[in-house]
Amino acid sequence: MLTHLSIRDVVLIEKLDLSLASGLTVLTGETGAGKSILLDSLGLALGERASGGLVRAGASQASVSALFEAPSGHPVFGILSEQGIALEDENDPLVLRRIVTTDGRSRAYICDQPVGVTLLRRIASLLVEIQGQHEQMGLADQSTHLDLLDAFGVDRRFRENAAHTHRAWAAAKTALEKARSEMETAAREEDWLRLTVDDLSTLAPQENEEDALAALRVSLQRDERRGEAVAAALSELTPRDRRSAGPAAALRGASRALARLLPAPTDKEEVSSSHQTQAQEALDALEKAEEALSEAETLLSRLAADTEADPRLLEETEERLFALRAEARKHNITVGELPSFLSGLRNRLAALDSGNAHIIQLESALLDARLAYEDAGRTLSEARRKAAEKLEKAVSAELKPVKLERARFIVSIIPLSPEAWTSQGMEQASFLIAANPGQPPGPLAKVASGGELSRLMLALKVVLAARSNVATLVFDEVDSGVGGATASSIGDRLHKVARDVQVLVVTHSPQVAARGDQHLRIAKRIRDERTETLAEPLSPSARREEIARMLAGDVVTDAARAAADSLLGNIE
Repeated sequence: MLTHLSIRDVVLIEKLDLSLASGLTVLTGETGAGKSILLDSLGLALGERASGGLVRAGASQASVSALFEAPSGHPVFGILSEQGIALEDENDPLVLRRIVTTDGRSRAYICDQPVGVTLLRRIASLLVEIQGQHEQMGLADQSTHLDLLDAFGVDRRFRENAAHTHRAWAAAKTALEKARSEMETAAREEDWLRLTVDDLSTLAPQENEEDALAALRVSLQRDERRGEAVAAALSELTPRDRRSAGPAAALRGASRALARLLPAPTDKEEVSSSHQTQAQEALDALEKAEEALSEAETLLSRLAADTEADPRLLEETEERLFALRAEARKHNITVGELPSFLSGLRNRLAALDSGNAHIIQLESALLDARLAYEDAGRTLSEARRKAAEKLEKAVSAELKPVKLERARFIVSIIPLSPEAWTSQGMEQASFLIAANPGQPPGPLAKVASGGELSRLMLALKVVLAARSNVATLVFDEVDSGVGGATASSIGDRLHKVARDVQVLVVTHSPQVAARGDQHLRIAKRIRDERTETLAEPLSPSARREEIARMLAGDVVTDAARAAADSLLGNIE
């Protein structure tokens, strides 16, 4: 409900802070005192059209803040959460604020966070309904009528079942459309699919194969380089060309030549002891070198045997790796994606091969889903038809007390074509009114006059108030053009509605004013040669005087005071 309204620099209002209570709050005052300014200010905070003309003369901007309390779980919290506006605690007040400058530009805020006016208006529509002489919010909006009818007299399970079966029907329809689309696409690509599947199946790519092949290739290349090095070393030691003397032959030749320097055992020729020693040492070194060379040949031969490279395996590995990479490039994917790509193509071919059977299954499922929705929809439609009859009777019973006894209220149930069926059912609802006998029924806002429409809205709210999420109703001169017993009846019904929701009413009727739980008087005063509009809560004695003024006019008589006492006494 609306708990506080703060107004700054709006037309004649310089500064006004109102605290509002639950129940019925009446606003009275002489004509021209500024009651409409108060409602215009509230409308500004609720997202209505802004105008630079609302800014008080001499001020640069006008601002209005409206504080609401909404129960936990109210729909506004879900919308705010979707928009990224989170309250620390749902028990905190919900503040709607609007600022308008003299050039007509405006800014909107929800809980001090800047928002668009559209969101502000959307949130406000869930908190407040305004029924005025010239503008209607809430019940006059036909899009709300189906929800109101359901809230009035339709078992919630019927609507939930319709919504559930409609979702299932929509899902079945989507699945069938997707399958048909995939089948059509597959049919157009059948030749390419079969050729590609054959090629990839022949290639048979495996998971993680690229990494394994790359590692094997590196290993085989390393083995090949090792084998080439050993072979080159052996070829230097043992040349294949017999005409080329290898190091072993050279060592043996050197040993034979040097041996001639040493005397034979029978040779009596004396050789220098020094030369003999050196020659022997050289010969010994040559023998050792020959032995080392022989050992090196043996070791290299063993190494060659241990590091036999497999050129054919390396060639096959590279061919496989390059083939996989070429196929991946062809399809603009990675080698690692080839197995899943092949699997997907096979599935598409399988779908093509068994597509008709699958389509038939989905068509059957779609038919079953539609029949289930139609069954749930008919149940919901019948419940709505019965609820509409009850609502018509309930509202019609409230028309006579508000001086609309000649009017007829009609709930029109409008069947929709199957293409227009929704999760809300197979029909739309519209509240119609025939204000006078012989007049065809029409939409509420177009057929009834301003006063009639406000009273009709009151009659509707008497029946529907407890079933709406909106916790604050504002009526602007709902008693216009009536008096006496009718005004008293209107006051009674406003008080009755106020048991379920907060009601604010601007009234010129003392009978209505006397029914208020809270009474605010709107008045003008002149200060420093400037006119200001004020709103003050009235004490019991001041309230008595205000109702007497409403009864008697400018001169309040004792008789008027007695009549006021009578009205207030009847209430008490």
